[in-house]
Amino acid sequence: MITSPANPRVRLVRGLQARRKVRYREQRLVAEGARLVHEALGTGLLPDFVFYTAGWADSQAGAALLSALAESGSPALRVSDEVMAGCTGTETPQGVLAVFPFPDLPAPAAPTLVLVVDRLRIPGNLGTILRTAAAAGVHLVLLPPGNVDAFNPKVVRGAMGAHFQLPLLQVGWGEAESRLAGLDAWLASAGDGTPYDQVDWSRPVALIVGGEASGAGHRAAQLAAGRVHIPMPGGAESLNAGAAAAVLLFEIVRQRAGAPRTGS
Repeated sequence: MITSPANPRVRLVRGLQARRKVRYREQRLVAEGARLVHEALGTGLLPDFVFYTAGWADSQAGAALLSALAESGSPALRVSDEVMAGCTGTETPQGVLAVFPFPDLPAPAAPTLVLVVDRLRIPGNLGTILRTAAAAGVHLVLLPPGNVDAFNPKVVRGAMGAHFQLPLLQVGWGEAESRLAGLDAWLASAGDGTPYDQVDWSRPVALIVGGEASGAGHRAAQLAAGRVHIPMPGGAESLNAGAAAAVLLFEIVRQRAGAPRTGS
């Protein structure tokens, strides 16, 4: 059992949790909790190693996951509760975490639903948007400069496995523009543009969602052929970026399932 915070693997986990430069140097992320570890294993991605506590191992879920890890040949190392607490980013550790290589999912050659996120700086909001994007069947997510790190631990936890399902590309603006060629690009706007349920989302489209404070920047706006907004009769000035993305993405799902536009 690992009990020392000076253990090299413990120091690696803590570095990955705390510092972006360590994550990108190592090309690794930390997945906390049985659900995230299961999600990654289900895609065929194997962890470098897993930490778990004795209490978690005694649970039914713990025994099942440890069995799956043993079959995959992945190292599973028991650690003390104190070491786990020092390695986790949550107040109540779930008893298991794993270090995985950054997922490298191939971008589709001809996506018909692309999400561009610009200047989003709150980790929990980006995690929520990625989780929603995965649920809505988004084909590709583009993350230009200026966003919070996509592999920040809070983003990974909030995304609930989306990192292992969705191609995420951190790209420059030139590449973003080239990847949107042939798509109708719509910029989510707080108060102007076409009402969201009157847009023809059945066409190949890109949705651009801006950050919490001041929305999308000038470069993102240049990529959009039009603006789309969500009417808010209650008088609120704007929605949380995650909430707005959910409304817009599931209108796309609704139309692509065969429902007509409201204005048609």
